[in-house]
Amino acid sequence: MSQIKFGTDGWRGVIGRDFTFENVEVVAQAIADYMESQKPASRAVLVGYDCRFMAKQFARRAAEVLAGNGFQAELLDRPFPTPYVSYEAKRRGLAGGVMVTASHNPPEFCGIKFKAPFGGSATPAIVKEIESRLHQTAPRIASSAEGANEVTPRQEYHDHVKSLIDFRVIHRAKPRVVVDAMHGAARNLLGQILGEAGVECLAIRDHPDPLFGGVFPEPTEENLGALRTAILKAKAGIGLATDGDADRLGAMDGEGNYVNTHQILGLLILHLVRQRGWNGKVVRTVSQSVMIDRICQKLGLPCAIVPIGFKNIADLMLQEDILIGGEESGGVGIKNHIPERDGILISLLLLEAFAHSGRTLKEGIEGLWKEFGEFHFRRRDLHVPLEFGKNLVQELRDNPPTRYSGLALRRVDDLDGTKLVFTDESWILFRQSGTEPLLRIYCEAGSVDQVRDMMEQGESLAQAH
Repeated sequence: MSQIKFGTDGWRGVIGRDFTFENVEVVAQAIADYMESQKPASRAVLVGYDCRFMAKQFARRAAEVLAGNGFQAELLDRPFPTPYVSYEAKRRGLAGGVMVTASHNPPEFCGIKFKAPFGGSATPAIVKEIESRLHQTAPRIASSAEGANEVTPRQEYHDHVKSLIDFRVIHRAKPRVVVDAMHGAARNLLGQILGEAGVECLAIRDHPDPLFGGVFPEPTEENLGALRTAILKAKAGIGLATDGDADRLGAMDGEGNYVNTHQILGLLILHLVRQRGWNGKVVRTVSQSVMIDRICQKLGLPCAIVPIGFKNIADLMLQEDILIGGEESGGVGIKNHIPERDGILISLLLLEAFAHSGRTLKEGIEGLWKEFGEFHFRRRDLHVPLEFGKNLVQELRDNPPTRYSGLALRRVDDLDGTKLVFTDESWILFRQSGTEPLLRIYCEAGSVDQVRDMMEQGESLAQAH
């Protein structure tokens, strides 16, 4: 039996090799044991799943284990977004939520996320508790007849999301919108919400496909060629994409230029504070832009920096008045909702900000740069042996270069991986995945050429190590 290890948001593995019915039973039993230890007021648990190969069958098996432990397992009757499961867990005071998904991972992967009763990702402390219970109890599996009760998604999440968006502003602006579900769990949900508000939009890749049309269901630039083509063909002003389980987003402007999450987060902070009059602390992960710090400083907002993984942002959202939290990989969450990233809600909020500004999205980003400085970002994922990556990260931490790509080193941050920060505020971060042979290199600088040079040197370091 392969090792089961939780990553930044749940456990993931290759279907048939790591992600098997046997391992699903082990994880579901550990979740049941954890929930039992919390003495929940409710015995109900909602189980959802995305559009991956056999996701519903895996979800049903997880539900049968939960039912075998005396929980009332409710299995969704169709693929549906992860934020829905989180929202329902909080709204209904459930013992928890279980989502069978591998999020943005390649199609051969599947996974399980546990959503806590507070409506967000399992905190690091909860993950530790669940992991400690793996293999401790033999899975108790209810029969199919006694197991999961299939349920239809309810309306409350839909209505709550709509209540947080000013559709009057969007309707007045009459934007041309393309929405891209990337063959994932969002399907036609964004198009439905916009249609109900009288906003026309073109929906693409809105039917389930376990192979995701041949690209990874991650809304990064290299995977959004179909969105770019649709924007240019429809002469749209904005394109919005959600990942495989719809808790992350990506965007493109009317010229088909990719808008990264650093820029999205910056635009949303300004919109929430300057147009809506909201306030609170901002939380960003260590791989987010220095521009966020500058925006917070100008607006007088406190800003906290946490390790990568939205669970670390959620942890603070439970303790403090957090206005907004964002990670580099497309996850953003706001106050007055749930302590969770939500690709559906944040896509609509970005559309609202775009409509309110009266500018193109490209002009909005140029305005950000003019006010706070120009920054460009790049990330590369290198497939390297686990120990190889760990050794490189450690070596850079212990013996950092005094100069890098012609830049003088200002400091080394080791909050998550090893981050070299230079005197002009540019930086490069080396971070080894704890669960797979993947070395991630993140880089931000003031020009495209500088980012390219820094990234090339970073890749050379990785290859030479």
